[in-house]
Amino acid sequence: MKIKDITDHIEQLAPLHYAQDFDNVGLLVGEYTTQVTGVLITLDCLESVVQEAVEKKCNLIVTFHPIIFSGLKHLKPTDYVRRAVLKAIKHDIAIYATHTALDMAYGGVSYRMAQELKLQNVETLVPERSVIKKLQIHVPETHKNNLQEALFMAGAGQLGNYSECSFSITGTGTFKGNEHSNPALGSPGVREEASEVLLEMTYLPHLERSVLSAMKEHHPYEEVSYSIQTLENEYARIGMGTVGELEQPLASDEFLKLVKTTFNAGVVRSSLSRKRNIHKVALLGGSGSFAIKDAINKGADAYITADLKYHDFFQGENILLCDVGHYESEQFTKNLLQEYISEKFSSFAILCAQTQTNPVNYT
Repeated sequence: MKIKDITDHIEQLAPLHYAQDFDNVGLLVGEYTTQVTGVLITLDCLESVVQEAVEKKCNLIVTFHPIIFSGLKHLKPTDYVRRAVLKAIKHDIAIYATHTALDMAYGGVSYRMAQELKLQNVETLVPERSVIKKLQIHVPETHKNNLQEALFMAGAGQLGNYSECSFSITGTGTFKGNEHSNPALGSPGVREEASEVLLEMTYLPHLERSVLSAMKEHHPYEEVSYSIQTLENEYARIGMGTVGELEQPLASDEFLKLVKTTFNAGVVRSSLSRKRNIHKVALLGGSGSFAIKDAINKGADAYITADLKYHDFFQGENILLCDVGHYESEQFTKNLLQEYISEKFSSFAILCAQTQTNPVNYT
């Protein structure tokens, strides 16, 4: 099994296409063609984690946070980033990062937070807009079914819990090829009329290459008449954060105890909210101050995230803002990835790193 087999599977859950522009995700060190001896999963790829991979004979580290975030002008061991990268190169260990690709994923970081809190009716807190693509194709009526099936196989026509979604309408198409053409119907220089179908279906942009390849391979015309639009719709299966409901409402002090225990937090910083009972809860792993208003607009009684600043807490008059810590909010990512990869590669050892990587100490 090669590294690409593992990363391809991860990208079915968390396509790199949806990572934030500032991020640095994917294979950071190593080659996709390398045979895998073992996989070690970590939240942060420090030098000590690379050493653990060496000792456990794992030549692929799957890390949540990318160890290389900005350009490296030299590889002298002068800081924690370069020391980790040098050690990985020295021992032929590959490093692959998921970060915001997994943040954006349906079933990703914030969904795992909701699972740990046992929330119900969970949905995406901040769904992405302008992500769905709509494909319109004119195809001869005789070839419509074959083309439609090929596009479904390539991943087009999926909407939430539904697949093989499309719309079609029949009409008459006309065309005339020049002297250099090789028309599938009729002859060059003669205008032809054909019974054609306008076939419409949607797809996600990370599938565009395979969808268009299937279209061109299975369409009979030399020149395919098609158009692509980006829809303004929200898409609830790609986005940041989650929101869901506790099975039973809790008093705010009892809820804070639950949060501290669930996330094993050294401390939970919270706002002076007027909320006395907590039922609907929003969550966002990592730095989540940007989504406070989204949590309020969703009607959440509480919002669990990290890295809130002093003035952020003033927004918590009518919502209980809870800062559990950056590491604490994302800690379950290791278990999420281990379970997901192990389900596909059940006969292969997928290990969670035991090295402690939280840089924050509580006294």
